[in-house]
Amino acid sequence: MLRGRLTSSLRTRGGSGEGVSRWRSDGHQDRPNGYLFNRTPPPPGQSRKWEDWELPCYVTSFLTVVILGVGLNAKPDLTLETWAHQKAVERLHSQNISTSTDKSD
Repeated sequence: MLRGRLTSSLRTRGGSGEGVSRWRSDGHQDRPNGYLFNRTPPPPGQSRKWEDWELPCYVTSFLTVVILGVGLNAKPDLTLETWAHQKAVERLHSQNISTSTDKSD
């Protein structure tokens, strides 16, 4: 009884593959033609024509890589280890100055 309810529920949701389904379509091409992205290559001696979206996409991608590369290399070093190292160097420097002034007195 439960199995019958589940199988009828699956059939109404397109699980059986029978008939037309609103969740899936057969597509516009019967079978792949063997070329990359289903594009036929241009005739010999001719170059492929760029589509409208390609140039802006390539330029934006290149500029993104350049901006990220420069920006991430130029960011300040704000790690805890660097801060602690700078403070330790400052303390050593102040101790050396105070000991050198004590010796001169």
